[in-house]
Amino acid sequence: QLQLVESGGGLVQPGGSLRLSCSASGGTLAYYAIGWFRQAPVKEREGVSCVSSSNDNTYYADSVKGRFTISRDNAKNTVYLQMNNLKPEDTATYFCAKDWACGSYYYTGVGFGSWGQGTQVTVSS
Repeated sequence: QLQLVESGGGLVQPGGSLRLSCSASGGTLAYYAIGWFRQAPVKEREGVSCVSSSNDNTYYADSVKGRFTISRDNAKNTVYLQMNNLKPEDTATYFCAKDWACGSYYYTGVGFGSWGQGTQVTVSS
């Protein structure tokens, strides 16, 4: 069964960058759309970005457009989230999950499965 593991989180100053990785084991990630989500304390989960299985469709939350870039390397069974110009409000635990397609409502997370354990991103000076 496909399992997803997130990595790459950490502490970074405002304006800094991080690259998160979502690595798959136990199956082929290439068949699936992959979404990135985040959840901060006392806040609801938020859809951040999604990439289709073919890598020809990407979606971004308005709050991260122009700063975050999602990409995938199916040969490495990995999806990346490059995060630039990070802001304190980006502080959250970031999760990846899979579905058959992104769709306009990907940000709800409904239908996504194989959620990873998350990686913490803290943006603070």
